[in-house]
Amino acid sequence: QVQLVESGGGLVQAGGSLRLSCAASASIFSIKTMGWYRQAPGKQRDLIALITSGGSTNYADSVKGRFTISRDNAKNTMYLQMSSLKPDDTAVYYCNAYPPISTYWGQGTQVTVST
Repeated sequence: QVQLVESGGGLVQAGGSLRLSCAASASIFSIKTMGWYRQAPGKQRDLIALITSGGSTNYADSVKGRFTISRDNAKNTMYLQMSSLKPDDTAVYYCNAYPPISTYWGQGTQVTVST
């Protein structure tokens, strides 16, 4: 059974940094394009970054230049380095395949950015 486990969230002041991790089972990680998504209170879940199995990346305009997605295939782990955080980045962050697969959603990790 495929599992994705997000970690690394927390409370940070505006302008600070966090690194999120997504631990995935090998069967999905070696094949799929993976993505980071986030869902702010009262809003829909949005894709913010993706990375292909070959390492190509793409970002939503809202995070471009501040967030960096990466993956370590040997460790079956994907990362999201977040810097220059803003209060608008407050959300629950999730990883999933791209396009997302409903059964792959994990619990997410909460990121809260204070002013």
